[in-house]
Amino acid sequence: MAEIAVPTDPQMQARVLAQALPHMQRYDDATVVVKYGGHAMGDENLAREFARDIVLLEQAGVNPVVVHGGGPQIQSMLTRLGIESKFAAGLRITDAPTVEIVEMVLAGSINKQIVGFINAAGGKAIGLCGKDGNMVTARKVTRTVTDPDSAIEQVVDLGFVGEPETVDTTVLDRIIGTEIIPVLAPVAAAANGGTFNVNADTFAGAVAGALKAKRLLFLTDVPGVLDKSKTLIKDLSVAEARRLIADGTISGGMIPKVETCIFALEKGVEGVVILDGKAPHAVLMELLTDSGAGTLLHR
Repeated sequence: MAEIAVPTDPQMQARVLAQALPHMQRYDDATVVVKYGGHAMGDENLAREFARDIVLLEQAGVNPVVVHGGGPQIQSMLTRLGIESKFAAGLRITDAPTVEIVEMVLAGSINKQIVGFINAAGGKAIGLCGKDGNMVTARKVTRTVTDPDSAIEQVVDLGFVGEPETVDTTVLDRIIGTEIIPVLAPVAAAANGGTFNVNADTFAGAVAGALKAKRLLFLTDVPGVLDKSKTLIKDLSVAEARRLIADGTISGGMIPKVETCIFALEKGVEGVVILDGKAPHAVLMELLTDSGAGTLLHR
């Protein structure tokens, strides 16, 4: 992986810091939700680097909120325990034994690891999930799949998989702006007090919308939205994004991600960025430099 060259000349370092000033002023006391996932989560060096960047943002006056995924880690634990995973319509079928593991891994080991890295970098992080303070309540998700042979549509029961229904920001409102960095696991409460596994992108979009965040950043394994020649698109309006979905330029797994971006924008987020989480200091490049990183979607 290429490293960013750090200027050693003091005057050059000072110029870099001075160039960041207008960006720091732009995001002063603004809420920025960062969805952290992909392969960057599995690399400890990248994870510690990410934690340092989040602490730097907080020290610069930004109010970061971190939402994380953990699909590979969940799969690893299920394999270790001999629990077979089943998928439908691209989503994990989460039965009762599986949802216990999902909650243990997401709200437990992964969440506390990220909290630990942020604290080790000099921050003050607190780990929460959607169940805390009824922050996120979810409703059951069902998906329709078409049998390739008979072309008959069937409704698939995904078990304890949910999508956000309500977001109560009371707990976050009391934390944000107090130098404490919330780290959120995408586990939500059911209306009957049960547990739902929620897609981390969808969870982050719902939380960012409820907070009316200035920015929602999706750290992924790709540079952003690409055009048909595989060139990065730096800027997209909602109308342009819908057109690119319709003509097939945006396809596959990027479609639900872009649709989540559009949902967040419609809920009041000012701008959403899809960027490569493996790129060193991607969050700082996007927020504190002129060049930015990834694809910015806006209304």
